[in-house]
Amino acid sequence: MADLTVLSGALGTSFKDHSLLQQSVTHSSYVNENPGMVMVSNERLEFLGDAILGFIVAEKLYRDFPNLTEGEMTLRRAALVRRETLAAVAREIRLGDYLYLGKGEAKGGGRQKLTNLACALEAVIGAIFLDRGLKVTREVVWRLLKTEEVKAGRQGIAVDYKSKLQEIVQSKYQEAPVYRLVAAAGPDHARTFTVEVTAAGGVLGNGSGKSKKLAEAAAARTALEHFPAYFTP
Repeated sequence: MADLTVLSGALGTSFKDHSLLQQSVTHSSYVNENPGMVMVSNERLEFLGDAILGFIVAEKLYRDFPNLTEGEMTLRRAALVRRETLAAVAREIRLGDYLYLGKGEAKGGGRQKLTNLACALEAVIGAIFLDRGLKVTREVVWRLLKTEEVKAGRQGIAVDYKSKLQEIVQSKYQEAPVYRLVAAAGPDHARTFTVEVTAAGGVLGNGSGKSKKLAEAAAARTALEHFPAYFTP
């Protein structure tokens, strides 16, 4: 097992209670296979970390981007806290190397599984919050998410939602989703566009934004809620 002090260095923070960091990287499969050891899985820390991460991201978006609408902030937040993003960040700090996994989970490639990595990163955030408080947690989160924040700022989020929806719709209906502008309101310098997306003869969702691209992304995200088995924001 890799040295957790190295992980602390990668996170850029130290721990007063090292058991919290250990718990944050302990998968339930390890606990199940080692019932005699006094260890707790990272599931509760993951729950806490998910909430803390969502708050930190929402707070920064609210403070730093006063001109963004609720819908636009929702899109950016979702792009930053989705599992694919968190797993990518986890890989950058080699978080998988530090996971306590059951033998079966480890042999099955558990150290590189998207879900394991994303959930462990959320658990680590929860552990930092409990050990060092909100201020340090903010600093760590934005140091880790710096690259992903830049990507979201370039509106790559629009491609993510539309691509995911197209993949699902083509698989289920053998056709591509169609986006249609249904309204444009407001003065020229502050227009709000509303778009609906359809497939298989029905409306899947609609959304609004300051550009057609953002409106289409918002509509795609709403439409993805029709396919919960395929989509995790």
